[in-house]
Amino acid sequence: MRVLDKSRLPEPVLDAAPHLVSLYWTAWETAWTHVVEQEGVPRSPYMDEGFDPDVIWIWDTCLMTHFCKYAPDLFPGIESLQNFYGPLHDDAPSVLQIQHPDNPPLFAWAEEEYVRHTGDLEHVARLLDAGYLQRHFAWFDTVAPGTVLPTTVMPTAIERRPEGYRWGAIQSGMDNTPRAGEANWYGNSRGGILWLDAMAQQALSALSIARLARLVGRTALAEEYDARHEALCAELQHHWDDEDATFYDRLETAPFPFRRVVTPAAYWPLLAGACSPEQARSLADLLTDPQRLGGPVPWPSVARDDPAFRADGQYWRGSVWVPLAYMSARALADHGHAQLARTASRTLLEHMAATWAGCSPSTIWEAYAPVAAAPATDKDGRTTVRPQFCGWSALGPISMLLEHVLGFRVDATTRTVSWDPDGEGRQGVRRLRCGAATLDAVAEGDAVVVDADLPITLVLNGRALELAAGHHVLTP
Repeated sequence: MRVLDKSRLPEPVLDAAPHLVSLYWTAWETAWTHVVEQEGVPRSPYMDEGFDPDVIWIWDTCLMTHFCKYAPDLFPGIESLQNFYGPLHDDAPSVLQIQHPDNPPLFAWAEEEYVRHTGDLEHVARLLDAGYLQRHFAWFDTVAPGTVLPTTVMPTAIERRPEGYRWGAIQSGMDNTPRAGEANWYGNSRGGILWLDAMAQQALSALSIARLARLVGRTALAEEYDARHEALCAELQHHWDDEDATFYDRLETAPFPFRRVVTPAAYWPLLAGACSPEQARSLADLLTDPQRLGGPVPWPSVARDDPAFRADGQYWRGSVWVPLAYMSARALADHGHAQLARTASRTLLEHMAATWAGCSPSTIWEAYAPVAAAPATDKDGRTTVRPQFCGWSALGPISMLLEHVLGFRVDATTRTVSWDPDGEGRQGVRRLRCGAATLDAVAEGDAVVVDADLPITLVLNGRALELAAGHHVLTP
């Protein structure tokens, strides 16, 4: 069996919470078992999500790239997307089946975040020349519901309508969410729901395509997708309810009333840049309200005061799903609420660590119970969700630890690392990659010690410092 070389991974320093550092290493070790080699696929090795060795999921794989970006030479995150691009848009043969071709369209966001860590602008140029992101954006808007492609398992449910997007709960990824009602779990796109996250994810895709295009000088393409983004953001305002101060799905019957079910899907518009500062504040308030998306563990998959909420989780009836927590934390941090993202992320990681330490097997789970330190139950309420799930659950112990608890943000396109230490004991990271550069940055007391092997810009608590290669002792 291949051995994971931990010396090629970032090493977090957090003396106040060594259990979170231990959970971090467990996540990498578990994820290492999901690096799969197989013949007959467009790209091998690739990241396997942990469900089925012969089937791949779009949104699982896209979300896994957000931790693979920290070790791109070991974990083939972005490369795994080629197992979707070719089969979906070039009729490329593959022995892998794609479960839901109309899963959340997160390719462009994954690609943008990846280049922020690698700085690989040549990859971006090739990607845009091939048109995969643009074609998927158009396909999501034009594919007929009920379409079954040669390399897919399930028929499509997505349908663009003048009023919004029809979809199905299982295609959205939130399989048994009460947003959909009992009749709409398994892809009945005509079940009467206009889904806010389908629109927000398309807006996010347009935003990321525009940003990627601008990075490689494709001005006309950037302007085209800026306009698409602006139009989708305007449409998303029809999903905003002033009375409850959140985003809701709408019922597809005039006058299109709100489907008043509060879930973390409300944060997709914030991530997509569709919110005013006032709306961002209201969404932040959802996370501090113990009756809604706050409470003992943040980000339950339905509000705690909803009749459908279950304390044992029952999949999307209250379970805490790490990928939605990661998305929500990123949205909040990028739009003025970084401290809340830090606090909530720390609470979630403490919950994951307590479950890891106190439950058997000692592992990382597909989803977590929203009250007790335990894995969530599956849809039946009797069995637990899948163990060894890294898989997207690695986003918590790896990405949320580095980005929110420790406060690092990387942009290799400008060779910049932003860092906001919180003053709690010795903390930082060693071997953090920023494109070709590697950074050690550790804070203790009144000193911040930084070692960089190439010149780099360090934005320390909002103050930009141009650092030469070498050893530096700074003040916070």
